[in-house]
Amino acid sequence: MIGTILFDVDGVLLSEEHYFDASALTVWELLNSNNYLALSPEKFKTDYSSTEIKVIRETVFGKNDEVLKLLKSRGLNANWDMIYLSFGHQFIHLLSQIKENEKDRINGWLQEPIDREILIEIGGVLHNYEVKLDFDRFVPDFERSIETKQELFNYLNQLAKEKLGVHTEIFSGISELWSVCEHVCQEWYVGDENVGKSTGRPSVQLGKKGFLANETTLAAKSEIEALFTFLNDSGVKIGIGTGRPELETIQPFHHLDWLKHFDSNHIVTADDVLKAEKELIERRSLSKPHPFTYIVGLNGRETSAEDCLNAPLPIENGEELLVVGDSLADLLAARKMGCRFAAVLTGLSGKDARSTFEKHEADYILDTVLDVRGIIEKK
Repeated sequence: MIGTILFDVDGVLLSEEHYFDASALTVWELLNSNNYLALSPEKFKTDYSSTEIKVIRETVFGKNDEVLKLLKSRGLNANWDMIYLSFGHQFIHLLSQIKENEKDRINGWLQEPIDREILIEIGGVLHNYEVKLDFDRFVPDFERSIETKQELFNYLNQLAKEKLGVHTEIFSGISELWSVCEHVCQEWYVGDENVGKSTGRPSVQLGKKGFLANETTLAAKSEIEALFTFLNDSGVKIGIGTGRPELETIQPFHHLDWLKHFDSNHIVTADDVLKAEKELIERRSLSKPHPFTYIVGLNGRETSAEDCLNAPLPIENGEELLVVGDSLADLLAARKMGCRFAAVLTGLSGKDARSTFEKHEADYILDTVLDVRGIIEKK
């Protein structure tokens, strides 16, 4: 009998479309703004229309989000990781166009952490050459790989060896460059007003309003709230395990009046994951498909990260826990925990994701999160 349900947020309760918009805008800014590589001669703007954002997203990720779908099919779930891989791949492509004349500089750049100042320096050198972006290379290059999840970071090192002739480990793990990508994305998503609360740092590129005020639920707000009420009344404990930062989880839930249904000790966000990662002696990713998010969601945020990481897997009485998610990363995390998994078809790939979830033998495949009620009623 299911006694606890842990929900992912994006693609399950709230639409992730604005996250993908922010991700594309982040890659675009890192390439074109004077605060980074400065490939565009025009002053970078931050007030794009919805039509312009659509064009940028199709340019960066493909007309049908082929890049995002490929990465999700490899078990990658975090938007920051997707941004990092997309920008890192384009970064290597740009350097490949100047390698004949700048071999020593490239080798130097790829042996030390790459922060914003180094990106500006590299942009100044790229400005002396006629270099071109080519986003169409991403899918063919990554289809040649067999890596999954965060191992895809290591594949960037392999591409650097192949395309630049440089041996490097610079792209592995949560690097300085990854942190630059993360911060720019947060600027876009939460806006100037909230970025300090989100990252502890001010915006680098001012003028961003953010997307927080425009959250879209994946079913009627009242119907999702009725589901939460039903679960509470049925004695089912509910929690959240999301890749969203705390601000981007709590603020929308507050506006939607959903927080009253949850114990805050069991609302786990990317902030909890990042905090735990920083406590590790060897910094590594704990984001999904690592089960850490859901282990904390089950045990509670008051449980130490060490205890959660050392928890024996599979968990005891795994049949009593149900994880509800929209991605392969969620399913893989649930499998490592030995619990049940319900896939909802409201994520990026929509109903096309059914075959993937069938292949990986999800316990339940649901058209919408509202169908979770039927699982409980049958018990």
